[in-house]
Amino acid sequence: MKHLKLILLLLIVLTSCKSSQMTLEKIIEKGATLEKLSGEFQFTEGPAADKDGNVYFTDQPNDRIMVWKTSGVLETFLQPCGRSNGMIFDKKGNLWACADEKMEIWMIAPDKSVTKYPFTYDGKPLNGPNDVWVAPNGGLYFTDPFYRRSWWEHTSMPQDLQGVFYVKPDLKTVILVDGDLVQPNGIVGSPDGKTLYVADIRDRKTYKYSIREDGLLENKTLFCEMGSDGMTLDSKGNIYLTGNDVAIFDKNGKEIGSIPVPERTSNVCFGDKDMKSLYITAREGLYKIRLKVKGTRV
Repeated sequence: MKHLKLILLLLIVLTSCKSSQMTLEKIIEKGATLEKLSGEFQFTEGPAADKDGNVYFTDQPNDRIMVWKTSGVLETFLQPCGRSNGMIFDKKGNLWACADEKMEIWMIAPDKSVTKYPFTYDGKPLNGPNDVWVAPNGGLYFTDPFYRRSWWEHTSMPQDLQGVFYVKPDLKTVILVDGDLVQPNGIVGSPDGKTLYVADIRDRKTYKYSIREDGLLENKTLFCEMGSDGMTLDSKGNIYLTGNDVAIFDKNGKEIGSIPVPERTSNVCFGDKDMKSLYITAREGLYKIRLKVKGTRV
């Protein structure tokens, strides 16, 4: 009888583990296929959804921010846009954009008025802000790799390193929070503001950090052996990384599977009114696929 109880207990544990394991079938809506929404761009990047689920993204070589509305209409939102790259909305509806034409970060209000922040570090211009995340307290975390741009006159890296920076909510104090990455790129934080993820694209690794009360980072740990251009989180804590396709990892860093895309992917975000569509920027195209899980709202 004792052995029977142990066997039953083991079966219950195994069944529970199997049922709780995340699979692609639990993420992708049944029968959903990847849909190409448009392919009229030079290089798409920086998708970000507003509170209504409209998806904004950049076409950096053409110096414009586009918007794919929930009605299925594609429009130009802002042109020129400072050669914007990675973007995110804050809780007030402002769109924050890494405008690397002049090494700035822009805050674009709903009425399209622009406030420019030419942040510097150690008395020098930035390399070229690439991706940004707004913390719940209003502070900014952004990556600053060096990618030579055709619209620059300079050819050398302004900074001594390619770092991850934190701007305090006063939007005046810039702090280097990690200067030990090879080439940081994608960045995203958890909705509660306690965890930050940063992809080191050149070193092909993604790291996880704890965010302290003062905004500094601690407990840096390797999340997975894959870098990424851009990334996003869903409401279950799964992380979506970009590259050849869209790779999905669970909250423990275990790869669940991938979504094949015909073009190399650059970034991802959730959109639509129910936040159950994954939008993918990929070279010249914008793609969409319906999921069972939701993204998080601003």
